[in-house]
Amino acid sequence: MTIDATAARAVDPHAALPARPVDPARFTDEATYRHTRLPVELASTLIPDAYCAPEFFALEQERVFTTGWVAVGLAADVDRPGACVVVEVAGRSIIVTRNRGGRLRAFHNVCRHRATKLLSPGAREVGHRGRIRCPYHSWTYDTDGSCLGTPLFEGSDVPAGQEPVFDTSVAKGFDRADYGLLPVAVDTWGFFLFVNLAADPAPLATQLGDLPRRFTDHRLEEWVPQRRRTYDVAANYKLVGENFMEYYHLPWVHPELNKVSKFSDHYRWQGPGMYTGMSTTPVSRNTDAGGWDGLRPLSSLGAQDAESGRFVWLFPSTALVVLPNHAFVLLNQPVSANRTVETAVLLCHPESLDDPTAQDGLAQLEQFWDLVNRQDLEIVERVQEGIENPAYRGGRMCFRFEEPLHRFQNMVIDKMLGIDRIPAGDEETMTRMFPDP
Repeated sequence: MTIDATAARAVDPHAALPARPVDPARFTDEATYRHTRLPVELASTLIPDAYCAPEFFALEQERVFTTGWVAVGLAADVDRPGACVVVEVAGRSIIVTRNRGGRLRAFHNVCRHRATKLLSPGAREVGHRGRIRCPYHSWTYDTDGSCLGTPLFEGSDVPAGQEPVFDTSVAKGFDRADYGLLPVAVDTWGFFLFVNLAADPAPLATQLGDLPRRFTDHRLEEWVPQRRRTYDVAANYKLVGENFMEYYHLPWVHPELNKVSKFSDHYRWQGPGMYTGMSTTPVSRNTDAGGWDGLRPLSSLGAQDAESGRFVWLFPSTALVVLPNHAFVLLNQPVSANRTVETAVLLCHPESLDDPTAQDGLAQLEQFWDLVNRQDLEIVERVQEGIENPAYRGGRMCFRFEEPLHRFQNMVIDKMLGIDRIPAGDEETMTRMFPDP
């Protein structure tokens, strides 16, 4: 028996549809997102093109990643003058370093002469004597961004006897003071480094909202990275984030984690700010399959923090887990519509390392988080494969578990439409996500 497309859609509005047409103009039209704008109990998910269309990805890079603060690394990696990290945001390579006075600075990784990339990914020091030197024509910059030489100066390797040939001090209409590195806004919160590509950015505190207050007793600025891993994920960064924001999948994807993170112990934990949050209270003890024990908990925590795990997605692309004895971070770099490079970092407070068994504890935690993360990445890659099927046109939100996804997706929509808005969050500090029987 044959059923035509019109008849099929009368039964199922998502059935027998042709391939999805891609019209980039739709992505900045409020009407495109009308079903996701509904209250969560009525809402449908973000349009599939948001996860697989190169045209959406390109526009999202500009409208989401160049207009706000993006967590790009860890403050511990630039803990002294001349130390640096090279990061990428929206296709732009950025150098983050500290100048000679210890002040945090960030610049586009571009020489002002002919646009050569100055430092390579993976660089940890800016260069000899704390100077950033172009490998092409030897223009050199100080860590405050000023142009030092072009190229007649110490260490430029100009052949002996040919110095006058390379002396640009007599050039007409040229003042090297006008050719310093192009600055980028940079700031820190806790152990994070943030950059903002906007020309006149709002303070980082505006975007963070009440998070610094919520984490006051954790003293996150004192925590240090201990272990790192990198994962190459065949999925859109938003799928990574949305998986992190809900625990609906735990019994089926994470049998080990489900033993130490029970449904009934989950709460929504979010106020005003560009983030989503949930909490597990109380933190369960390890089982034979592993868990979150392994290090001594921080002694300064209040009663509630001392028995809670906090799970926060920092808009747009960073996962933050803070438990009483360690933190786990996922820094997600979108590479394409269906590829994300993820850096996982395990951190703790120095106080938690003051124990002869601390290294064994770190190894156990690293192994447990690697297991959980690989389970997550396997399932989000399967979601990516499904969402690229033209038959899929979007799904219905599961309101009980997916309010944080709804909050996040509407933040993305706001940015795509050019709306500057901070979500208000819940009136209560903690809202039970799974109702009492």
